[in-house]
Amino acid sequence: MQIKAKWQGGRAFEAVGPTGHPMLMDATANYGGEGNAATPTEMLLAALAGCIGIDVTMILKPHLDDIENIEITVDGERREEMPTAFTAATLTFTVDGNITPKKVWRAINLGEEKYCAVSASLKAEITYKLILNGEEITTDQI
Repeated sequence: MQIKAKWQGGRAFEAVGPTGHPMLMDATANYGGEGNAATPTEMLLAALAGCIGIDVTMILKPHLDDIENIEITVDGERREEMPTAFTAATLTFTVDGNITPKKVWRAINLGEEKYCAVSASLKAEITYKLILNGEEITTDQI
């Protein structure tokens, strides 16, 4: 896979990959950017959520009619010193619908262990939480 990023002036870049969809990135004001686009680190966490989300929905495909909502919140922790790399990330899946916790946890675990290329590419420690129909469900409960 190849991505090309073209400078747009200031600290902004527009990246385009094989799909042809442009992705605009900019630095925050404290790094000389104008803040007109997502930062690369925001895009990294978004990519993590998107990757595992796609995997989970593919695994849960037979049950998607029973699911009303899936939201993934990523909380990333970064080093204070340069480079301010992510050291940890917690992904919280909020799922609403008529589905068992066991099926959702199975999909999350398969996504993590077998399919998600983004999580496999990160050095950060990644943990997962599940809130199903408003209740946090741990793996110990299934």
